[in-house]
Amino acid sequence: MNSIQSPTYLRGPVALNHLLLQNFVQKGSKAIDATCGNGKDTLLLAQLVGAAGHVFAFDVQKTACLRTSERIADAGMQKRVTIHQASHELIADLVPSPVAAIIFNLGWLPGGDRSIITNPETTIAALKNSLTLLQPSGLLTITCYPGHGGGDEEARQVSNWAAELAPNHWHVWRMGQMNVATDAPSCIVVQKVNNHADA
Repeated sequence: MNSIQSPTYLRGPVALNHLLLQNFVQKGSKAIDATCGNGKDTLLLAQLVGAAGHVFAFDVQKTACLRTSERIADAGMQKRVTIHQASHELIADLVPSPVAAIIFNLGWLPGGDRSIITNPETTIAALKNSLTLLQPSGLLTITCYPGHGGGDEEARQVSNWAAELAPNHWHVWRMGQMNVATDAPSCIVVQKVNNHADA
């Protein structure tokens, strides 16, 4: 008798991002978790790139880096991941191109200090640097959380930045659930069209 798999629900933008990444990240690829937090996105990327690929994870908080390191170690994937306790602004300095996928999950560290949040200045700088690393068809996914102090302004600036990307070089999508609060999280997906990195 065939076992019945549990259903997969697309609740919230993170689940949608993961679905996209599963279809675009190949074995042997390089990928970046620009805000590693508790390491869930880092682990997914490590699984997707396989033993021949590599994931670079960033977070300014030592707690986040330790939690991510523990999650990766528990999965036995330490050799696939390099963790940087550093601002994601430094992505282009610390990661060699080309990269298949880069994921940003903005806001604060779940279960951590909510006064420590991502901010528009460093986020926009990091996003600009990310574009220089993407390979053709590569994905940049950004989950925004407008429902907290500072989150509205960050989401607005990120949305404005993405909307201004040249359409002949970048495919830009904005996605979010419609039957939820207006300040619920949403995601922006940017795909590189060709070898040009003009924004």
